[in-house]
Amino acid sequence: MKIIIAGAGDVGFHLAKLLSYESQDTYIVDLDGEKLNYLNNHLDVITKRGDATSVKLLKEIGVSNADLLLAVTESQNTNFTIAVIGKALGVKKTIARIKNPEFLSNDVINFKDYGVDFMISPEELAAKEIKLLLNQSSFNDTVAFENGVFNVMGTTLGYKSPIVDLTVKEAKDKFCMVDFITIAIKREGASQTIIPRGDTVYKLNDQVYFSMPNYSLEKFNHIIGKKHVDIKNVMILGGSSIGKKTARKLCKENFKVKLFEREKDRATVLAEELRHTLVINGDGRDLELLEQENIREMDAFIAVTGDSETNIMSCLVAKSKGVKKTVALVENMDYINISQTIGIDTLINKKLIAASNIFRHIRKGEILALANLHNIDAEVFEFQVNEGAKVTQKSIRDLRFPREAVFGGIIRDGKALMSFGNMQIKAGDSVIVFCLPEAISSVEDFFK
Repeated sequence: MKIIIAGAGDVGFHLAKLLSYESQDTYIVDLDGEKLNYLNNHLDVITKRGDATSVKLLKEIGVSNADLLLAVTESQNTNFTIAVIGKALGVKKTIARIKNPEFLSNDVINFKDYGVDFMISPEELAAKEIKLLLNQSSFNDTVAFENGVFNVMGTTLGYKSPIVDLTVKEAKDKFCMVDFITIAIKREGASQTIIPRGDTVYKLNDQVYFSMPNYSLEKFNHIIGKKHVDIKNVMILGGSSIGKKTARKLCKENFKVKLFEREKDRATVLAEELRHTLVINGDGRDLELLEQENIREMDAFIAVTGDSETNIMSCLVAKSKGVKKTVALVENMDYINISQTIGIDTLINKKLIAASNIFRHIRKGEILALANLHNIDAEVFEFQVNEGAKVTQKSIRDLRFPREAVFGGIIRDGKALMSFGNMQIKAGDSVIVFCLPEAISSVEDFFK
């Protein structure tokens, strides 16, 4: 499969990194020679310095026989132009990164007629992610499959959790009345992700990811030693595109939202657009102002300014004031793995979310959905099982599935089934799989 990525920023780099684990024929185009040198030194990809809107350049790298053109530069207009030119030159499929939400919910213009097959908005995806996190307050990461029939939930184990110091098998035996599967563990201070086995021990401060059917959610808080908190009062720092979209989504679900915006003109515009949000023109980093606006009565604090450090520090202040749930937007992907150690519930990166969403269009297998977990460099897939696929030929325990991957559950006829060793997967099932990058190709082979 030949793939051309226009843009060597964070989205392009993460996509290239995911593709570098496979034998994809990947080209990356950018004007920034320094970014391309970094890619060359770290990934097995082909780089080309230049303007991706150049017809001559696209012809030189063979866009006419490419399967996919990903336009993911910082400029929406540039991405549209690249997609349109690429389609005219013969690429099979185009995806453009955009900012304007009108393009996503438009029924007037069919952008495919102009060469843009699919559009993705990192800001829209980030706002959606924040809303999901607030609806599951006991967890710092959450992914829903088939409208919540199955869920992958992440949380950090505190001293109140009864499974700390137990093995995975001991915990399963002790809480046999609750259906769940432990799919990944990230140990405090460690960079490596653990794919747990029966003798793996849960430790204090582990970031653990569980897969569970919807009927287990309410019972699961006891197992992780946390209480579910109904979040109603939310404070948002930053009237950015993400801040505005998040406020709008939360108000639609009857959350009470206060939003801080430093720029007076911007605050005025937001107040007119967000009729159900209290927009405050002020610096949300001002402790006195936060106290005046009753930060201690807030259930959640979301920091989405354009400055990662401001977002992190503001969330730490909110946490010190007793706010139960904190979410900070960070631009630097290196920050993603530190939320576990600094006391913020969740750090999110809109570009990482976008890259994972785009990545599902690249997969060879029958991918229904794909999600990135915040603290782990890995993916959760939902596969559609076709007739004759290798995964249907033996029971799970006899499949010789890669050790770098684990089954998280099965959805059959709309119902959740646990993917234990004696289960036989059938054609028509949807199967959830947690997978480290190095095992993606091997896992896909099972679903062919």
